[in-house]
Amino acid sequence: MVRTGIGYDVHPFAEGRPLVLGGVTIPHTHGLKGHSDADVLCHAIADAVLGALGEPDIGHWFPPSDPSIEGICSLRILEKCAQIAAEKGMRIENIDASLIAEAPRVKPHAAAMKQHISAALGIQPDQVGVKATTNERLGFVGRGEGIAAMAVACLSKI
Repeated sequence: MVRTGIGYDVHPFAEGRPLVLGGVTIPHTHGLKGHSDADVLCHAIADAVLGALGEPDIGHWFPPSDPSIEGICSLRILEKCAQIAAEKGMRIENIDASLIAEAPRVKPHAAAMKQHISAALGIQPDQVGVKATTNERLGFVGRGEGIAAMAVACLSKI
């Protein structure tokens, strides 16, 4: 049995926060606003994995109303998703994810992101695709108000 899930997430920029994408802190003028570290890439991947499992989204597992997880590293969220998959007898085969942002440049950090994401999910780096594109200056992303991410996860029965 093979199952596929999709994930999408978006966070607005915020002053005074580090920018964390794929578990990597990237130098930038702004970070992202959120209850956790606001790692939009990890959140989209988490929702893709959870969707493939038929589970509720990360807001169910990590509610923003829970003060005990404020500032949580989103790689811990991915670890929990991998644990849920294993408990359901499923293996993560691959992840394909895209960041949508006008800035910063992602390519110099993509290999490190793949390393962090794959380690959190218990898979190999070559099982993770990380890409980026701009929004051609259209919409909230194009105006530099935030970053969006999309992801697809493929899981199989162990």
